[in-house]
Amino acid sequence: MFVRKMTPSQSSLYGEIDDLQDLTFIERPIRRSLKTAEEIDKLTVDEDLNDIERAVYLLSSGEDIQRASVIINLPILVRQNPAETFRRVVPKVREVLHVAGGEMQLAAAGSFLTILQDDIVLIQTHTHSILQIVLLNLDHRDTVVSNAWLETLLSAIDALPKETIRQEILSPLLSKHQLSQSVPARLASCRILGKVVGKFESSIVKKDLLPLVRSLCQDVEYEVRACMCRQLENITRGIGVDHTKAEVLPELVELAQDEASTVRLAAFDTIINLIEMFDSDDRSCVIFPLVKAFCEKCFKGDEAVLASLSFQYGKLCHGLSESFTDEQHLWFLEFYKKLCCLGLQHENGHCESQPYPLELESKYALVRRNCAYNFPAIVLFADPNHFLSELYRTFSSLCHDPEISVRRTAASGFHEVVKLLGPNVHYVHKELITLLQDDSLEVLDALINNLQETLELATSRGEGAGPESKVNIPDLVPALVAAEQKAASSLHWRVHEKLLQCYSCLPRVVSGDQIYFRFLQRMFSIITNNNVLPVQQEAVRTLCVFLRYNRKQEQRQEIISKLKQELAQGRSYWNRLRYLDLCYITIDLFSKSYFCKHFLTPALELVSDPVANVRYKLCYMLPKLRSTIRPADKHLVQQLEFCVRKLLCREKDKDVMVTLRKTVLELDKMDITEPYHKRHERELLDQKKEKEETLLLEMELLERQQSEAKLAGEKQTDKKQRDSKSGMSGSKGMSVSTLGATPSSSSGKEMRRAKLARSRSLSGHPTTTKMTNSDKTLKVKDSGSCPGSGKSTMLPINDDNLRSHHFNVASSISSTASTSSMPVLIRSNTSSSVDHRSNGNKDTQSRKLSVQRKSSSFGMQSGRE
Repeated sequence: MFVRKMTPSQSSLYGEIDDLQDLTFIERPIRRSLKTAEEIDKLTVDEDLNDIERAVYLLSSGEDIQRASVIINLPILVRQNPAETFRRVVPKVREVLHVAGGEMQLAAAGSFLTILQDDIVLIQTHTHSILQIVLLNLDHRDTVVSNAWLETLLSAIDALPKETIRQEILSPLLSKHQLSQSVPARLASCRILGKVVGKFESSIVKKDLLPLVRSLCQDVEYEVRACMCRQLENITRGIGVDHTKAEVLPELVELAQDEASTVRLAAFDTIINLIEMFDSDDRSCVIFPLVKAFCEKCFKGDEAVLASLSFQYGKLCHGLSESFTDEQHLWFLEFYKKLCCLGLQHENGHCESQPYPLELESKYALVRRNCAYNFPAIVLFADPNHFLSELYRTFSSLCHDPEISVRRTAASGFHEVVKLLGPNVHYVHKELITLLQDDSLEVLDALINNLQETLELATSRGEGAGPESKVNIPDLVPALVAAEQKAASSLHWRVHEKLLQCYSCLPRVVSGDQIYFRFLQRMFSIITNNNVLPVQQEAVRTLCVFLRYNRKQEQRQEIISKLKQELAQGRSYWNRLRYLDLCYITIDLFSKSYFCKHFLTPALELVSDPVANVRYKLCYMLPKLRSTIRPADKHLVQQLEFCVRKLLCREKDKDVMVTLRKTVLELDKMDITEPYHKRHERELLDQKKEKEETLLLEMELLERQQSEAKLAGEKQTDKKQRDSKSGMSGSKGMSVSTLGATPSSSSGKEMRRAKLARSRSLSGHPTTTKMTNSDKTLKVKDSGSCPGSGKSTMLPINDDNLRSHHFNVASSISSTASTSSMPVLIRSNTSSSVDHRSNGNKDTQSRKLSVQRKSSSFGMQSGRE
């Protein structure tokens, strides 16, 4: 067979053909059918049988797979015909379960649970028969099966009435002698007691159940004692606070001193969960000594219990804090510090693991990770005002821990620590930089989850602080850049995407120049070179946010021109598709006028793109583009209609034509189908965006004027200093030759006056581009747009403080300040307005003067930034 099918090339590749004949032994006969005729006959059932008869037949003489199918579908039979099902089918199921395997037992447990939870079928006689089957299989020899039946019973208790629980479950449980049962049966009794206690009154629980509870708490097997100890929480809540001190607390104290560590741990967890049930005296006189002894014993040699202790430590401290004395408070704080350094040695401020066995080292790492998880709670416990003296070294140790899991946990809770520190957030700036530059990407991923909130809180001076109070964190920008590069070089693109999404908060964190010179070019590089589409799209969105909040006109124009050149006119169709994605984002971020001015035309030019995918996407978003064009902009409407006609005439791609026809119909219905209130809301939103964009232009103008006025003031100061020095030398020369000095001094004064006039004119009269911006500003102010521009909150990023705080504060300050206290900027602008007033522009210049006075304080502050 192989010889006939082998070609010469194959024979040369695999060797001689004769050698391949030895492989014929691997041939096996292939079965044409999965079942034989006899097997099919066994699985065939008479079609005339109804559902009940078929179920009885299959349970009696069917195969295992058929029996399992009947058991799985038992809830359906019960709903259809409950009487016949419980009379004929359920007894057969009970017989089958005696000899059934584990899978069929698990299927039966699930089916009976569904039946018990069905209110329609829950009849007393039927419930009795089902519960008998469930209780009978609790003692199954297979632990997995018995646990499945126990879970079925526990889940059914919530749906069963009180009398049924008393008769069917509680009575058999109380009538049996517990020590005569097996350990699994006693464990099941513990869990049943903890579950049924919530169904009865406290008097019944105290009278009937507490004796059995005490017996199980003193069982000879430590597993039973531990299981019953964990059920004491439910029993305590069942008997109430009044009986807790007398009935439960002594048992807990005894179990907390048990010889088995599992029992002690169960008692410790129960005590922590029940702290609010104890009064102040019990906490200080009973609980605290007990917990202190427990902690000391665990720390000396019980590493397995230390993990649970460290995990519950924050809850423990807060539960007992109200009853602590100063000494007790300090003891718990110092013990927490010991747990944070367990298994470490400190050298030069850094943590290194001590040489321990591998198992012990992993346990110590788990303890430190739990401590990192509880650190925000401990900050609250120790008082955030004492963070630097009490907890800073511990927090730094956790952030520099040699185990990645510990640093990851510290990074995930970093934002909570920052919240608690408030105005003292600068204490942890160094740790923030450390976690951003961590070698593990897992740590960075944990920090990214709340990075926006962390950065905004870390760079502010407290609550209510505006953008003018931003704090400059050393090495923050390089750390953010390095974090992005690390995420980009890894294979975890989702981490990279999340980080780019977090960078959209940078306009509220760092200055615009830092964003422009350190991040913008990187965003362009990701958009044009990255191979992951979600990462590219997130970079596009972040770049649009950077553009939205950039205050410098030259930088904005450069960014827009680069977007057109590299994306809209890019050589790769992939980049042109990204430009259309950018249009979607800019429509949401910018006003209609801004979008139409800068982004609409390059998008419409893609109608002639040689790639069908680009034209397809353009056709799909034509209604979105049309919604940005105002009815007054007729030339833009004509341009869009021309693009549609061009596509209709020239398009040859079938998919594009189908989309284009749907788009044309949608364009025709746009103005008709949209409700008035939605259109009105959209117009109001667009007006707010336009006001904010106008405010950015005003802020830019004021910053320029402030910088120029400051430069002019510095020049005048330097000239005065030089004049004073030259005046002193001139007075000395007067005694030598007075006649020769007079002409030179007069000429020097004239030169100084000319230079001073030029400097004032430069500071008072901006360049042509500045005048254009100021004229635009004045027109908007005349229409009354500026007073509300600082109060809008319509952008995806809540950046109201960035836009409005300066403007509002500047207005309030300028309204109370006197004219004589105005900065140099206002005086120079006043002189320039006088010159213009002589030309007849009194109203315009007076309005400009008021604008400059209202915003002068903002200009001074932004100049400092």
